[in-house]
Amino acid sequence: MGQPTKPLTNSPPVKKSLFPHVKIEHLVAGFSGGVASTLILHPLDLLKIRFAVNDGRNAIPNYAGLGNAVTTIFRQEGIKGLYKGVTPNVWGSGSAWGFYFLFYNSIKAWIQGDNTKKPLGPALHMTAAAEAGILTLMITNPVWVVKTRLCLQFDKPIDPTKSYSGMWDAFRKIYGAEGVRGLYKGFVPGMFGVSHGALQFMTYEEMKTFYNEYRRLPIDAKLETSEYIVFAAFSKLIAAGLTYPYQVIRARLQDQHREYRGTWHCITQTWRYESMRGFYKGIGPNLLRVIPATIITFAVFENLSSYLIKLNSIP
Repeated sequence: MGQPTKPLTNSPPVKKSLFPHVKIEHLVAGFSGGVASTLILHPLDLLKIRFAVNDGRNAIPNYAGLGNAVTTIFRQEGIKGLYKGVTPNVWGSGSAWGFYFLFYNSIKAWIQGDNTKKPLGPALHMTAAAEAGILTLMITNPVWVVKTRLCLQFDKPIDPTKSYSGMWDAFRKIYGAEGVRGLYKGFVPGMFGVSHGALQFMTYEEMKTFYNEYRRLPIDAKLETSEYIVFAAFSKLIAAGLTYPYQVIRARLQDQHREYRGTWHCITQTWRYESMRGFYKGIGPNLLRVIPATIITFAVFENLSSYLIKLNSIP
């Protein structure tokens, strides 16, 4: 008697991804988190920018404090005044967070060899975050220039090339009057700002790793939303406090009401007329905005990306 033959089965071919480390779910979840936080907290971003560029020597209105700024803008510009620049901010924050999470998690997965239980340590976390930050900045810097200029449009400029009716009009006029260079103003201090994201992500990842090891769980174990919130807030506070001056310099270089010869000229002028205090102008409204913004962004990202990846793995 011969051995019974096994029936032939037509199993579906296994699909191999061209970019195995890249998960679009990270892009979608990051974009969603960035958009949600921006729509809620844009007025505080506008206030931070106006405080940051006010060096006492330009045409920016001088506000006595946060409350005075809100009432003055509302009285002079209406509720729309608090949402100037919201369109590029939504696109900028959404795309920046989306690309950042996409690049960061892709680089991280590549370093780990797709073994999510392999710890990286502070140095490699900072490396992955810095590389992700540079790639993201190259894509999104023009959007930040447009957002800054719309946030600082509080009067009718004499120069019609600096009067913008909206996001796309601003893109067109900046490119027409200043070329590509105009859309990449603030790029150099923005590169220094990469250290901000690197510090934040390194702190955030190391806290999650330490906490899961303390609980004797795998380092990639899912946390409660409240735990993500605590780690996100603490990591942002550390990064913001250490790297805020670059945001002031970047905003001033992008301001259409002043002209600086370059980054170093802006730094020396700020120090000359305002000393160290000038580098921290607007940090109050900035912290009021970035801490809740980070909490919203990271909570949305962690939960949504986990859900989408789980959903995508269902056959």
